[in-house]
Amino acid sequence: MKKLLIVSALIGLVCALQTGCVVGRRTIALPVPAATAAAPAQKGTVYLERITDDRRFENKPEAPSTPSIDGDVNAISAEQRSMMIGRQRGGFGNAMGDIALPAGESVQKRTQALFEEALKRRGYALSADANTPNVATISIKEFWAWFTPGMWSVSFEARINCVLSLKTAAGVKEISITSQSYNGGQVASDANWQIAYTRAFDDFLKKLDGELAAAGL
Repeated sequence: MKKLLIVSALIGLVCALQTGCVVGRRTIALPVPAATAAAPAQKGTVYLERITDDRRFENKPEAPSTPSIDGDVNAISAEQRSMMIGRQRGGFGNAMGDIALPAGESVQKRTQALFEEALKRRGYALSADANTPNVATISIKEFWAWFTPGMWSVSFEARINCVLSLKTAAGVKEISITSQSYNGGQVASDANWQIAYTRAFDDFLKKLDGELAAAGL
């Protein structure tokens, strides 16, 4: 019995060290990776007509990859919901505090920054002129990160899925882009969450670049 208690205590200690503090809300900034190569000369502009957060949140979902909050998702505003990007979890996977973007940020702003970076890499810039020939709309379907605790390590994953409608001189094209990343770590630190998102951002930018090229930009 004494050995069992010692083993249980050790397991609890390992889980606590891995998951870190999971009480309350963790706030994480998510910078968009800048291109290492110089941007080409500007070829044109794109007007971003609208960008919407169309993620579906659930209360107490079975899968950690499903967006949720610490509390009732129906009790918060759409603006508050747009800041949520993950959930903290205890050593046995039980959901606890929220992971959010800093004040003034949202998944719409982060996705717009990704889109703007992708355009820049192709020689385009965002325009405030609604009469610009190239027009885009973006629907955010997924923008979420989660982790799965293990005995000696924690796996961090992030997934982003956006549906873009892009109107150019060649016509209207609908583009669906999904990126997902994995990061193995020992502690649920801000850095490990950021690495998961940075890798998802890199994958998203790479895929979006190919789609923009195929669309004629």
